[in-house]
Amino acid sequence: MFTKFWQNHNVATGILTVLRVWLGYHWLTAGWGKITGGFGSEGFLNNALTLATGDHPAVAGWWAAFLENFAIPNAALFDVLIPYGEFLVGLGLLVGALTRSAAFFGLVMNMAFLLSGTVSTNPTMLIVSVLILVAGYNAGKLGVDGLFLRKFVETKVMHRSPNRQIA
Repeated sequence: MFTKFWQNHNVATGILTVLRVWLGYHWLTAGWGKITGGFGSEGFLNNALTLATGDHPAVAGWWAAFLENFAIPNAALFDVLIPYGEFLVGLGLLVGALTRSAAFFGLVMNMAFLLSGTVSTNPTMLIVSVLILVAGYNAGKLGVDGLFLRKFVETKVMHRSPNRQIA
């Protein structure tokens, strides 16, 4: 019942649109701020490593190993991926284009930030991303995804001949 509501109900479409735009705005502005203001991930990554020590580490050992052996040596790559990833996720969510893909990649970034010991707004953004993924098509219905599907998919279904035989 919960899933059907989010996937099919018109009230859910409105709620999802508000949540999607809110989430998109936050991702877009975070990415744009990093693109225009300069961004370096090395300090964040090194700080996450320090959170992997002590009696009650905030960063799991396996994640710290990933950071130490892959992320930090490739910090220049992450200096590009993070700001442009945030910006593109935000743009997709804001206009409702590739909505589920944008929500998924936003969720991946939120998990990476959480695993690195940063709480902030990440849990809230993660929950909204999961809701958008559960809702499926309904989350982008009032956006580019909905326009695309109404224009190209529904018109093809409507123009099929009812007498057409399938061999």
